[in-house]
Amino acid sequence: MAIPLFNSIASWFLKKRIHQIELFLKYPHEVQQEVLNDLLRISKNTEVGKRYDFSSIRNYQTFKSRVPLVAYEDIADDINRSRNGQANIYWPTPIKWFAKSSGTTDSRSKFIPVSPEALDQCHYKAGKDMLSFYFNNNPESELFNGKNLRLGGSQEIYDNSTSYFGDLSAIIIDNMPFWAEISSTPSHKTSLIPEWEAKINAILKESVLENVTSFAGVPSWMMVLLNKVIEHTEKDNILEVWPNLEVFFHGGVSFKPYQSQYENFFPGSQLKYYETFNASEGFFGIQDLNNSDELLLMLDYGIFYEFIPVNGSEDDIIPLAGVVLFESYEMVITTNSGLWRYKIGDVIKFTSVAPYRIQVVGRTKHFINAFGEELMVDNADLALAKAAQTTGVNIIDYTAAPVYMNGNEKGAHQWLIEFDKVPEDLNRFSEVLDEVLREINSDYDAKRYKNMTMKFPEVIPAGSKLFYNWLSKNKKLGGQHKVPRLSNNRELIEELLKLNTTKPL
Repeated sequence: MAIPLFNSIASWFLKKRIHQIELFLKYPHEVQQEVLNDLLRISKNTEVGKRYDFSSIRNYQTFKSRVPLVAYEDIADDINRSRNGQANIYWPTPIKWFAKSSGTTDSRSKFIPVSPEALDQCHYKAGKDMLSFYFNNNPESELFNGKNLRLGGSQEIYDNSTSYFGDLSAIIIDNMPFWAEISSTPSHKTSLIPEWEAKINAILKESVLENVTSFAGVPSWMMVLLNKVIEHTEKDNILEVWPNLEVFFHGGVSFKPYQSQYENFFPGSQLKYYETFNASEGFFGIQDLNNSDELLLMLDYGIFYEFIPVNGSEDDIIPLAGVVLFESYEMVITTNSGLWRYKIGDVIKFTSVAPYRIQVVGRTKHFINAFGEELMVDNADLALAKAAQTTGVNIIDYTAAPVYMNGNEKGAHQWLIEFDKVPEDLNRFSEVLDEVLREINSDYDAKRYKNMTMKFPEVIPAGSKLFYNWLSKNKKLGGQHKVPRLSNNRELIEELLKLNTTKPL
């Protein structure tokens, strides 16, 4: 069968980008220095640019010594001014879009600026590069014979009178260029339906009869949709619905816990899986080879990178040229949306330096992000305190971990808690815990909505001195040692459950 003209033209165009990528593969440090120089030049007349005299910065050492490292709380006031219509604060181009994301200690959500340059030169460029790598590695692909099923934009776009905010995926879909729109399903309108059940039903109506050749989305959300597809079509597996599927482009949460379950959706299939590393703050890495667990760090997206060794201090920060293999680093980014030396909180390690390939290790704090809920320790502490107060108990120690999805079974959080006395109504304790988490963490709330991705949390009382005995067993009594509060895997909680003498009620 002859490959349709559009597939041929698109694949030819995308392969041309590989030659441009080869430039930063060959000259990574020079490309990064050029990115920094461009960002400083473009922003020299902004408030931030004048504050730190960007026009006189000629090298990285001056940049490092003059411009401070920041977290979100340090720049929240500037971002709020920008959201209220004030321009030229940290980036010269007026910024209308802000990606809403939870995870700060002081507020329910943070709002990350998304400039027109970031949309075009980072996020959409990354989308094209993702396809470029795929076509380069799979020259016989007929991906554009069909459509990409995208699952994103779980919240609608909100108007702040002077700006707009919402999920990054919704912002990207709302501004999507024509080349992406014509090759995607569902429609723009359906993708931005804010109510999850209505969105899923609309996707089923629009997409089941399409020739879908690829998926793109977060693994946990996509599992929910695929189970609905099986239920709706009464087929045995997804290949009976979409027999020409080639690849699943995924990111957001670790894919490892879901791998075997996806293989059940596609029995005997040679479906390929391509991972991406992106966030509200920028698009950072793309899997550039088939069957790889490494991501190529993308160096020409208008993002300048710095790295703090996890076991070091902020004084040990280094540019890309200083990294070493297999050491864990906290990422610091300067971007074409006006984030200057911003500590994003992600931890990576380099598996290669020629070219620079990485693996995502985790976050700088204990967390659970198995389903995109981004649950942080400060959220957990606040919710547990409220639940304990409501039910008249005290919490001695605790840890929590995800219970991963299994087939049609939804995911959940499992909490192992040592009380001074077990609550008379443990279910009421769990209800308050869940309610407060939903109030203070918008991402958790979205995943708990109508139990679509996450079920009601499971709380297991821990036996007396369980955590103390575990610390003793591991020679961690005293000093700064403590039980990890949140884990993104089940290793710790499974070990503790084996030692626990109190059974679930």
